[in-house]
Amino acid sequence: MDSRSIGDAEVPACPEGHGVFLERADLGALIEAETDWHRHAGQHTAPMPKITAEMTPPPVTKLPARAWVETLFG
Repeated sequence: MDSRSIGDAEVPACPEGHGVFLERADLGALIEAETDWHRHAGQHTAPMPKITAEMTPPPVTKLPARAWVETLFG
């Protein structure tokens, strides 16, 4: 098992990708962190720029995580 600290939780994981193994308290800590992440991850908007002929498209970037847990294993 490989183990790593994530926030207040200790997460042992199978090095071959077969899963993670959590104590009840660690699962609770991850659930609380997930809830906090959603509470503070509101939509961030910016004014639309004026489109001109010399503009180039922005570089392709990774999609933002849909949930905090995705940031752990993505």
